[in-house]
Amino acid sequence: MAATADPIRRGMIAPDFALPGVDGRTHALRNIAGPNGALVMFICNHCPYVRAVVDRIVRDAKDLQALGIGVVAISANDAVAYPEDSFENMKQFARTHGFTFPYLYDESQQVARAYGAVCTPDFFGFNRELKLEYRGRLDSSGRAPAPPDAKRELFEAMKQIAATGTGPAEQIASIGCSIKWKS
Repeated sequence: MAATADPIRRGMIAPDFALPGVDGRTHALRNIAGPNGALVMFICNHCPYVRAVVDRIVRDAKDLQALGIGVVAISANDAVAYPEDSFENMKQFARTHGFTFPYLYDESQQVARAYGAVCTPDFFGFNRELKLEYRGRLDSSGRAPAPPDAKRELFEAMKQIAATGTGPAEQIASIGCSIKWKS
């Protein structure tokens, strides 16, 4: 079922976390954040919205990391109900798509709840003080990729945040599959 991300709560401090990554290490926000901010993405393996843009996510993550922005992806879906989103399958998904950022598993779903994550993909862009400045979409893609020349909304917003500490005034919410919460 499709869901739309909630409106931005500008200034929200990024909730800290320590979660297992597909690389076998535990990652905390303080170790992921870059000198110019952090991008926290909630994604999963099976969502058609994520699958449509995963290559763009990887492209933008590389470009943002070059700007001093730390990047992380978190999967919080119930892997019992959705086995394609299991930790083992997360490892394969990250390898297949060449993730240059940690891909973490939020099995308890506490981190997703703390952030107020709603859908996959759901993007949270923080400035260097780890205050929320972006809660928008990647670009105009939906269940199918937008045209190759589509505006890189997430990248441009995070580039602005890296330079000024402030995100754009106008932001279009992300849309995707609802997070699969445990019963």
